[in-house]
Formats: sequence, structure tokens, C-alpha cells
Amino acid sequence: MGGFFGITSKKQCVLDVFFGVDYHSHLGNARAGMAALNDEEGFQREIHNIENSPFRTKFDNISNRLSGNACIGCISDQDPQPLLIKSKFGMYAIAMVGSINNNNELVDSYLNSGYGIFQSMSGNKVNSSELIAAMIEEKDSVHEGIKYAQSVIKGAASILLLFDNGHLIVARDKDGRLPIKIGKNKDGFCVSFESFAYEKLGYSDYKELKSGEICDISNTEVKVLFEGYDEMKMCAFLWAYYGYPNATYEGKNVEIFRMDNGRIMAETEIKNGTLPKLDYVSGVPDSGTPHAIGYANGSGIPFARPFIKYTPAWARSFIPSNQSERKKIAKMKQIPIVELIKGKNLLFVDDSIVRGTQLGETVDFLYNNGAKSVHMRSACPPIMYKCKYLNFSRTNNEMELLARKVIFELEGEEGFKYIEEYADGTTERGKNLRNTICKQMKFDSLEFQTLEGIVKAIGLPPCKLCTYCWNGKE
Repeated sequence: MGGFFGITSKKQCVLDVFFGVDYHSHLGNARAGMAALNDEEGFQREIHNIENSPFRTKFDNISNRLSGNACIGCISDQDPQPLLIKSKFGMYAIAMVGSINNNNELVDSYLNSGYGIFQSMSGNKVNSSELIAAMIEEKDSVHEGIKYAQSVIKGAASILLLFDNGHLIVARDKDGRLPIKIGKNKDGFCVSFESFAYEKLGYSDYKELKSGEICDISNTEVKVLFEGYDEMKMCAFLWAYYGYPNATYEGKNVEIFRMDNGRIMAETEIKNGTLPKLDYVSGVPDSGTPHAIGYANGSGIPFARPFIKYTPAWARSFIPSNQSERKKIAKMKQIPIVELIKGKNLLFVDDSIVRGTQLGETVDFLYNNGAKSVHMRSACPPIMYKCKYLNFSRTNNEMELLARKVIFELEGEEGFKYIEEYADGTTERGKNLRNTICKQMKFDSLEFQTLEGIVKAIGLPPCKLCTYCWNGKE
């Protein structure tokens, strides 16, 4: 996925943007970049590959290399950003977050119109930010160009631009799948995905953009160029997994949501009589932990941490590009507390079960350390569809999704007609899905949070949430 952060100020702001972007590191791990503007040098920019290094290591001492009162930066899971564009609207830096599923189609349409050329990246792909910049150029104003680009993009695109007059122009994606907030202090304004990122830098909330809203921001004021739409389809998976615990989206804090979500799961199990006999409730670290705390509070069963992730050296298990290396690192990170495992009945809550590539090894690890039984709970419904808006699932093939793969094993393609039944743990097909996964993964029991439960925990009307990855409804 990714995230961006920007400031326009009366003071030097590169160091603050460095920290603001660093606070978005949980949202992406491929590329990162920063672009700053000052009167003497104009634009300066750095872009680095961060697949094997945290953002901060590649941009350490960045304030010695970039300077200015206006600066933007981004973390990206895809293209190098921000790009510097010279256009009829002046010089600007541009970054985007989202996923353009019809990239090739839009590129071909633009080229066939005779407008110009694109720089091609590996795999003959065109950088999404460059494509958006080209579409902006087709209209008579920047905000009309942004509206046009978002109207023809299939997917989602939130956009941040820094112009040579020091202004920022920011646009939330037209369906409101991603968050954008503006913060304010006495010297200027900032733009961020994660509210806590600017709160730590001394900014306070100014406004949260509506779906499709476009704002022009100077260091003294915010002008709304397009008011946006009341309708939205906010990604529910942000609360369940991607969002940092301190973040708040649409008035709902991520950590509070996760504890509420776990509590609702436990209360449902008690009501249905499916709560197993347990010694401890635990979370699959790290993002499963608050869901597990809520589950423990809701069930009255003690919370414990039977194993700890050793993260000083390897903060994220998916950093290496090689799958076998990722699995090895994930295994080496798990440090057992045998006293909390041996002879115990354990229930683990994970934030979600996408491919399930590491869960089997985690269960083997627990049994090898003496666990009596291991029960698994997913804080999300079964993931049945690859995200086509934000590309969060890191898979190009829906058959890599564990739930969909098991359905195919049980009924072949015919089974995909009954996905709704498989998602429901009270139906025969739903029970069969769970029992099959239990056999494959050696769980003593398995259950998923219901779609109704996760919507209740978020507290927004279902029509305002994107739940496509679970139910395939747009």
C-alpha cells in the first residue's frame, strides 16, 4: 500500500517530514522518497530502495542534504516516488498512494491521443505518479485534472503535490478508501495518512478530507478546491491490520477497534457455546495482540504471551524478497516462554489469515514446546478476494488465498458459487472449510470474526466501508 506526509511552513521542515514519513513505515516496504523546496536551489529530491532497510537508515541526516520550508515524502509498496514534473502549471513534485488497475489501458489511451511519451520502468510499466501527472496536464487547472484522473482510474489514488510556490495540493481518493488528514501549528500545515504522525510533531487536527476532496494548502491557509462527496468506502482492513495502533480514522481509534473486535468475537463464542476450555488467550504478535486482549477481556480467560517476537534485528518478517528467507526469519524471531506453553490449552488470535504460510510452522513450534492444544481465531472474516483497490494482500493470484484454495480443494470451481456459505461458520460448507484448515494446520479449532462483528466494532454504517476482500461486493 503506502502512505505520504507533507508540510508547508514558515520554518525549515525537512526534519519534521523525515519523522512524519518514518511514522508511515508500517504501510510499505519497497520504495521511499522525499522532495524539498527552497528559494536558492529550487527542488531537491532523494529516492531509495527500502526493501532490506528501514526508511530511517536510508534517509539518516537527510536535513544535511535537503532543505526548505516545504517538503513532501512517501513510503511506497510499488513505484519510486515522489517524481519531479515540469508542466504548464509550473514545476511540482508528485506522489500517490493506491492502485491503478487499468494502468496499461490509460497509458495506451494517452499515447494514442498523441500527447507525449512516458519513461518505462522494469516490466514495461509506467510509474503511476507520472501517469497521473500526464492526465492532470489534459485539463485547464490542476484540480480539474485531478478530478479527471480519479474519474478514469479503476482502483484508488490519493494524490499529494508540492508546487514551486510552496503550496501543497492534496486529494483524497474519490471513494474515500484511504484516510487523509490535515494538521495545523502556528507556522503552517501538514498532510498525513496517520494522525499520530503529526501529533508527535506538535500539530493539532485541522480537518479530515472527504472522499474526493481536493485542497490547496499554503503556510497560512487551506482552500478547498473541490468539496468532495459524502459517500465513502473506507477500507475496513486498515483498522484490522494495516493501521498503526495510535491512528484514528473517521473518529475510530485503531487500538480501541481491535480490542472491541476481540471482545465481540469472544461474546459471540460464549453465546454460541463454542468457547473452548483454555488456560490462556494470546495474540499472534504484533497486530493480533490487541484483538487478543479484547478476546481475553470478553471471555474472562487470562491473557498471556507464550512466545515473543525478537524484533531488534528483524522488525518485519516480510522484508526479504525470497519467501524461504522470510520463513526462516519468521521462525528465528519466535522465542518461546516454555512455562506458558507446556501442558497448556492455548487460543491465539491473529489479525487475519491471508495465505496462512506461517501459521502451520507457528503451531508446530508451540507443540514442539509442549502445548496441550492450540486453537486459532482470525480477527477478520475469511479473505476470499484479492484487494483490487489498495493491493494490501501482496498476492497476484487469488488461489494463494488460504480460504479460496481450500474451497477449490473441496469442490473445485463449483465451490466458488457458495463463497457466502463458506464464510459463514454455521453452515455445513462453513464448518467444512474450518475443519479442513484445522486438519491442514493442526489447529484444535478455528473460527473467524463475522462481517457483522467487524462492522459493529468499527461503528460506521456498512455502506461507508469497503469489505470487498471478504464478500466481493464493491
